[in-house]
Amino acid sequence: MNYVCQLPAEMKLPAVKKGTVELLRYSSNTYDDEARVLHKKAYVYLPYDYNHDKRYNVLYLLHGGGCGEDFWLKWFPDTVNILDNMIEQGLCEPCIVVTPTYYHGKNDRKHANEFRTENFWKELRYDLIPVVERKLSCYSAGDVSEENLIATRDHRAIAGLSLGSMTTYRSGLYHNFDLFGWYGPMSGCTGPFGNRDEEVRRICETLQEGQAKGLKLDCLFCFNGDKDIAFEEHKEIMEKAEKQCDILRKGENYDFMIIPGGRHDMDAWQLDLYVLLQAIFR
Repeated sequence: MNYVCQLPAEMKLPAVKKGTVELLRYSSNTYDDEARVLHKKAYVYLPYDYNHDKRYNVLYLLHGGGCGEDFWLKWFPDTVNILDNMIEQGLCEPCIVVTPTYYHGKNDRKHANEFRTENFWKELRYDLIPVVERKLSCYSAGDVSEENLIATRDHRAIAGLSLGSMTTYRSGLYHNFDLFGWYGPMSGCTGPFGNRDEEVRRICETLQEGQAKGLKLDCLFCFNGDKDIAFEEHKEIMEKAEKQCDILRKGENYDFMIIPGGRHDMDAWQLDLYVLLQAIFR
């Protein structure tokens, strides 16, 4: 897989053909011992000329710790310009990008981050994906039965940065491998206090069990800068996983992009997104 180490500056400039960003509201559940109903929201990017007569791939894109669903598309509106320009220039196919939050609300202080990274899979599977793909024109075509969501997994990707990268592994890969074909973890896997060998085991086990069920990995594309605080643990985990699991084939369905001088910041993550969108849904 070919990639660049710097985002072209013109990608952040306004495009001629502009997509739109909409707010999506939905109900969920805490999926904990309180089992409270939550009124959640996510932002949705729709490409230029979006219409219901077409089918679109969907990227579910997660923020980092302490942020929210507005991080990618509202805090950093030039992310929208990047999406617009990439689609306008034919660098990626028109797609839908959904930016939810794994937090239960603005004042969510009850749970530790480990809980959030694991627990979000239920909201993804049972609440968010069905609402998104019932409402919008996706390859699931409004049929959000589990059987059909599994059948259309090749048209669904999940990615995230920092704590969202950990959530991509845990809630996306480990718990929902049957719903996602494409993965883009950016900046980390287990965090500074996690068990690295346990993450390696879970990656390998998930891929092996999935293959036994006829579920292939379309692509696991990892990203990290060599000056990023999460670089060493992420690199070590994936190097071990690649050696221990022959399903991971570098350059085919797996890669690890290292940004020279890249740090734990939005410059790196927007570059990651730029590269990821050129690799997925192909």
